[in-house]
Parts: sequence; C-alpha cells; structure tokens
Amino acid sequence: MMLQVDPFPKLQQLPVTLPEDGAINMALENGVPIFRASAMVQARIQQLLSRQQTRPLTAVKEEELDRYEEIDDYLSHLNRLVRNLVETQ
Repeated sequence: MMLQVDPFPKLQQLPVTLPEDGAINMALENGVPIFRASAMVQARIQQLLSRQQTRPLTAVKEEELDRYEEIDDYLSHLNRLVRNLVETQ
C-alpha cells in the first residue's frame, strides 16, 4: 500500500519578529516528535490577537499575524505528516 503524502506547503516569508533561535520547541508525545511555537512566539501571537480585539492592527502588524498563522498551519501539517508516517510503520 502506498502512503499518499499531501504536498508540503511553502512559506513565503517569516515574521520579522520571529527569533532566529528558540522559535520552535519539540516535544515527544507517545514517542512521536511534535513541533510547536515556543512560549515566546506564542506570547507575541497572543499580544497581536489581544491588540486586534481592542483596535485595528496596522498593516505591518496584520502582516506579522498572517505570517505567524502560516507558521502555525505549517507546523500542524508537519505534525500530521510525522504522525501519519509513524502510524503506518
């Protein structure tokens, strides 16, 4: 049986505020590596979301939030692929 793999998404760019070190954490869940945004990155996302609830974001901040959303989608996709590969072995 052939495992069908979804095409891997491509990121167009990263948020300018994304730190070069410590942006992504890896944890094991049932022996499977899971990738997540670090607490620092999650705090920045929450800061942008909170600001968005009280007033409109500037175009720059909106773009930053969009890039973080892309990263979240990317990590979710990566985690699904890893889980699926482990489950089929």
